Amino acid sequence: MPPEAPPPRPPGHTGHRQRLKQRFLEGGADALPDYELLELILFLGIPQKDTKPLAKALLAEFKTFADVVSADPARLRKVTGVTPGAVTALKTVAAAAHRLKFGQIRKQDVLSSLEQVLDYCVSRMGFEGKEQFRVLLLDKKNALVHDHEVARGTVDHVPVYVREVLSLALERNASAMILVHNHPSGDPTPSAADITMTREIRDAAQKLGITVHDHLVIGRGRHVSFRAQGLL
Repeated sequence: MPPEAPPPRPPGHTGHRQRLKQRFLEGGADALPDYELLELILFLGIPQKDTKPLAKALLAEFKTFADVVSADPARLRKVTGVTPGAVTALKTVAAAAHRLKFGQIRKQDVLSSLEQVLDYCVSRMGFEGKEQFRVLLLDKKNALVHDHEVARGTVDHVPVYVREVLSLALERNASAMILVHNHPSGDPTPSAADITMTREIRDAAQKLGITVHDHLVIGRGRHVSFRAQGLL
């Protein structure tokens, strides 16, 4: 009786995927360079193809892992090989990271955990290609209860209306707030318009018994606190 034929070997990329998953499970993310961690994510959206070339192409285009997963979907789709499933996988990872960091600071006294708040804000906004303006709403104990994107603008401007900010605070029964916006240029230096707008919100909020604790401007690896700079 002839010997049994050996089982067919899986395609090269399938075997690679299995080995990569095993390394991740055994050693965690630290066991993988950025391009291999991206490969793992892309597996979720591109199930039947070698994703290593695409992972490397994305890093070549966006430079860092954080920039890839934070990139605007329209920019991601311009990279050859990026499918709708790949975009969904990447943006799901970004959303999960934001949700995790928010969960870590929610219900905490933000005035005693400002480093964690900053970490959350950098994760949420530091890699955005367009300006956005967010409001962190606090209760009477200065615990974070809600984070809301008030407006999204262009690469160097975001329209903010005082009435909209205050209406949101009243709707959520907030006692205080921290204003946050990003500068995609990377330079967090507040503009004259930033300062004027912040003081208008502060003055209007005071009349309603709502405190504006700070306004944080998030850049690339840097931030500015209006409170610390004596601007508020």
